[in-house]
Amino acid sequence: MNTLFMFPGQGSQKVGMGKDLYDTYPEAKAVFDEVDEALGEKLSNLIFNGPTEDLTLTANVQPALMTVSIAALRALEKETGKKITELANSVVGHSLGEYSALCAVDSLSLSDTAKLLRARGTFMQEAVPVGIGAIAAIIGLDMMIIGEICQEASTDSELVQIANDNCPGQTVISGHKGAVDRTCALATTAGARRALILPVSAPVHSALMQPAKEKMAELFEEITLNKPLLPLISNYSANQEEDPEKIKTHLLEQFTGRVRFTECISEAVNTGYDKAFEIGAGKVLCGLAGRITNGMTCSAITDVETIKAFEK
Repeated sequence: MNTLFMFPGQGSQKVGMGKDLYDTYPEAKAVFDEVDEALGEKLSNLIFNGPTEDLTLTANVQPALMTVSIAALRALEKETGKKITELANSVVGHSLGEYSALCAVDSLSLSDTAKLLRARGTFMQEAVPVGIGAIAAIIGLDMMIIGEICQEASTDSELVQIANDNCPGQTVISGHKGAVDRTCALATTAGARRALILPVSAPVHSALMQPAKEKMAELFEEITLNKPLLPLISNYSANQEEDPEKIKTHLLEQFTGRVRFTECISEAVNTGYDKAFEIGAGKVLCGLAGRITNGMTCSAITDVETIKAFEK
């Protein structure tokens, strides 16, 4: 039996997430405290008390979700008396969750991960002025067709591309607002059940993120990535990766490239993974995994109750 640990991305957050872990497990509290110290501010207070509009800012929500994921993992390790290497065989994250996954397997230190995600969120927001870019979800249309529509909707001055292949029938597009709007209209005409603009201010995972990618590359020169304790199924390659330099390259390519989550889960199933656990806030990835395959069971580890009920 092979087990995959999954780490969620933006959209899974809510005010109060992780508070029962903080109150129950000293190991979880230590994670929140270390992130607060690394960032020089009480991110934990924002996570526990809000307000929602501040928590959902890209520069806050990215390190916040990572903090909750690592706190949940530390609590799980304490409760079971086992390390992640005894509980799982591989890890995967969704977008920012890839950083959480790397922290979980000691490829990145907790302090470095918090600083990288704060910078990542800031760089993404600064890359494109608010109102210039947009993101939309296309529901109920084949991704190949969406790719063709993106090409049709793009012009010399406005581009749109597939940002996330979340699961069959759920594709996220990203780019200039005009091109995204045109794609939504064309997708609806082509038979999509829904084409809706998402409340995300930065057009992430598109070519518009090139300035953020360049800034992050400079920051990565100061950060050490160790060989992960377990293989990472990369968003960029959809393959299991263990080489730190290749992982670093893929993290940078993720800025302007597609999150291939459907392929990541398919890779896990095809290589013998039959059980998955989503570690941190929410159950979004379990929902996606269930729509990608019926060959792998999935449970969410979100709070004290689910940790105490955990069975590998």
